[in-house]
Amino acid sequence: MRGIRRKNQVSIAAMVVAAAFAVTAQAAVEPSPIEFPSEYGSVSFPDKFPDGTTLNITQWSHFVPRYDKWFDAYAEDWGRANNVKVTVQHIALGDLPPTLSAAVAAKKGSDLFEMIAPPAAFIEGLQDMKLVNEAAEAAFGKAEEVCTSQAYLPVTDTWYGFCHGWVPDPGNYLISLWKKAGYPDGPKTYDDLYEGGKKIFAEDGIPVAVGMSPELDSEFYARSLIWSFGGKVFDECGDVALDSPEVIDAVKYQTKLFKDASTPEVFSWNPASNNQAFIAGQASYIQNSISYYRTAQKDDNPIVADTGLTPGLKGPGGEVHQTSHVWYIYVMPKYVANENTKQAAQKFLLNLATNSSHATYESELYNFPAYTGQVPQLFEEGGWLDNDPFGSTPPDKLNVLRNAVDWTVWPGYPGASNPAVSEVYNTHLLVTMMAQAARGEKTAEQAVKDTAKQIGDIVAKWKDRGLVGCAK
Repeated sequence: MRGIRRKNQVSIAAMVVAAAFAVTAQAAVEPSPIEFPSEYGSVSFPDKFPDGTTLNITQWSHFVPRYDKWFDAYAEDWGRANNVKVTVQHIALGDLPPTLSAAVAAKKGSDLFEMIAPPAAFIEGLQDMKLVNEAAEAAFGKAEEVCTSQAYLPVTDTWYGFCHGWVPDPGNYLISLWKKAGYPDGPKTYDDLYEGGKKIFAEDGIPVAVGMSPELDSEFYARSLIWSFGGKVFDECGDVALDSPEVIDAVKYQTKLFKDASTPEVFSWNPASNNQAFIAGQASYIQNSISYYRTAQKDDNPIVADTGLTPGLKGPGGEVHQTSHVWYIYVMPKYVANENTKQAAQKFLLNLATNSSHATYESELYNFPAYTGQVPQLFEEGGWLDNDPFGSTPPDKLNVLRNAVDWTVWPGYPGASNPAVSEVYNTHLLVTMMAQAARGEKTAEQAVKDTAKQIGDIVAKWKDRGLVGCAK
């Protein structure tokens, strides 16, 4: 492991691995031994921190409950090994932005927040995490751009966060329905999704379940559709680029798909709705991470055997640009002033990245690493994607995710995220645009034009504050 000279083996490694493999004896490869290094290249930390050192962490309640159980035990064990009292609070994903916002405004709260969407809008209240990011790169190599794009602001040369992982967002389809419709390998293009989805809906009454509601799954789908049709929301420097023929075509496509292969429920969905519909056999296709699939496995749901996975769908020009599902981005507010706490937080984050193989395993392969080399077990031949340790049939069903980084992009693409990108993401303007056209409230052209104006106003506001633009 490059840049790491001192390794401390700890008891949690044996405990967690033994418990995990008692349940999943068919696992092909074990996670790497857990270690809490004190040195990362030229950066060093205390082996043990002074008495009274504390670290308070707020993060989401993971979609895969197993991960939270592991993380809480890991954090407690890390605290004992480093003489730090660690407190972890899990909250609903929708509560993360307002909780961080309130803490920044009050100048008090947790020391670390793990955000799962671009947190750039909070940059003025966050500490620069350059040390952690540079130490991680020295130790592990460059992180995937799907992560660095969500933690670094080029125009100010600021690392406002540390992204240690991300989640692919494949297409999910019911094999039996699509085989009957003439697509034995599921849809590969948006044209397939329309033609096959329309046929399935007409013959079986089962809709294509892609949302147009102000929630994260609808947001991911809208962006993936726009990008794959050759459109953009922003250009490389963060200026609005929405009003284009390609985006208009994407909105027209979504209107057609809704009218011929969907139902009005998609306008009022929450993040669990498409999962629930699919598990119930009431959706021919959804765009989602594998959390619902793991739930169905635990419930011995027959839908598991009928589930097929596909990469991002190709647009009219053959482009495939599917957004990632979430990102794991730790931020430290500026009010954190205690030097021992700050150093403890930095060491905790670097140690967590060191132990990425456990984060991936204990999330049941939901979490993908920012530093790919830290989890060779996931990608190597015969590894977890070839032989799912949690029992897929066939064992390599998840192998479609092996090259997910090649078809995955991010909010702000083709540039990095910035405060305007973050605000547009959190206000769901793109989903609203799609819904307005699908309902017939506006033409596709007018919906795109009006939304471009709204986004332009947001960009102008943040540009005036020097937080949108090209790298200096």
